[in-house]
Amino acid sequence: MSIMELAGHKALVTGATSGIGRETAVRLARAGAEVIVAGRNAARGAQTVAAIEAGGGRARFAAVDMTDLDSVRRLAEEAGDVDILVNNAGVFDFHPTAGQDVESFDTMFGVNVRAVFFLTAAIAPKMAARGGGSIVNVSTMAAAFGMPGAAAYGASKAALSSLTKTWAAEFSKEGVRVNTVAPGPTVTEGTGPEMSGTVGATTLMARPAEVAEIAEVIVFLASPRASYVTGANLAADGGRTAA
Repeated sequence: MSIMELAGHKALVTGATSGIGRETAVRLARAGAEVIVAGRNAARGAQTVAAIEAGGGRARFAAVDMTDLDSVRRLAEEAGDVDILVNNAGVFDFHPTAGQDVESFDTMFGVNVRAVFFLTAAIAPKMAARGGGSIVNVSTMAAAFGMPGAAAYGASKAALSSLTKTWAAEFSKEGVRVNTVAPGPTVTEGTGPEMSGTVGATTLMARPAEVAEIAEVIVFLASPRASYVTGANLAADGGRTAA
């Protein structure tokens, strides 16, 4: 990474109060971007902002409930003109197909698809009007192959991968690059080492990822180093989908 390669850029990262989103926000700030840390938990958001400021970066917290479209619209208005949008916020609730309840199904599609769609719809045209920007959608390896218990979750993230291609077709001529990162099993507060370790053992590298390894890929796609990359789905899954 070039030092301060994102100086003068503003980034909005959803789900930035923990896990991959938090690490992404920290690394974007380290590269010079002003970061809007978006999430539900104000206390964790303040911790992320403090970590960024302790490293000499600039950040602020913006509260958002991704299940509420009015809240999503307010986030877009509060963020204003951003150069980088990382659609990281997501929820997962694994069940066998016959055991998936309607409420959790609707929540996953509401957060993983609907909220991302309308947040991007509010921000991408402004990027295009200014002549550039980068959008990175965070998907999952479970969108690429059959994983028992992940039917609804995988389908919601597969929809996100499809949206990436469509948005790239819509906005790339105006300089807005749109890409997907599809992480494999990653050790986060939400997954825990046991779950991620079990799935990680099925990858070609036989281990789960650390959040820094996924965040680095996201920052790369957001940066000028990926200037000719759009409409791509970059697998950061330890080779699981290559097996």
